[in-house]
Amino acid sequence: MATWEDVRRIAATLPETAEHPSYDGLPAWRVRDKAFVWERPLRRADLAALGDDAPDGPILGARVPDLGAREALLADDPDVYFTTPHFDGYPAVLVRLDRISLPELTELMVEAWHARAPKRLAAAYRAQGTRPAG
Repeated sequence: MATWEDVRRIAATLPETAEHPSYDGLPAWRVRDKAFVWERPLRRADLAALGDDAPDGPILGARVPDLGAREALLADDPDVYFTTPHFDGYPAVLVRLDRISLPELTELMVEAWHARAPKRLAAAYRAQGTRPAG
């Protein structure tokens, strides 16, 4: 089970990452001003769309490289990953933070960071071969 402190700790290990409030004041983590993960509580329309399947715990939004990666995550572990109509056609998933393991959260956040980081920064990070501890 992961927490917001785990998200903060993992984000702090990624180059040029900063925590900034999103437009609604909730935490979001950015690399060079591009959000890659963020707190994303369910909104009224989300709750209506999800119905009884709506989770009630903490929700993390995470950018993914493309729609194919998004669909793979959604199919692989629907107990952890889900989406709402708000994200249709957008390369992002919603994550039940209290159901994801720390190693899986670390992998997701690193991939989200890579999806948003400038190419040179991402290449330099890959070249270091370091991975945050999960």
